[in-house]
Amino acid sequence: MSKSKILIKFGENVREIRKSKGLSQEQLSFKAVLHRTYIGMIERAEKNITLSNIEKIAKALEVDIIELLK
Repeated sequence: MSKSKILIKFGENVREIRKSKGLSQEQLSFKAVLHRTYIGMIERAEKNITLSNIEKIAKALEVDIIELLK
């Protein structure tokens, strides 16, 4: 099963922004109140993320949701 392009792009954006802010996956997961392995799965486009979790990640990264979807 091939990965959805939007999931791949979303995961790439999360990873890029997370790294630019000097956060580990564990630090981001703590700030977003999500499990660390879940963050990894999002970054690898292995999970179809919910809107509420997109909002949690955006808030934790201190960016607008649109930045994660570009």
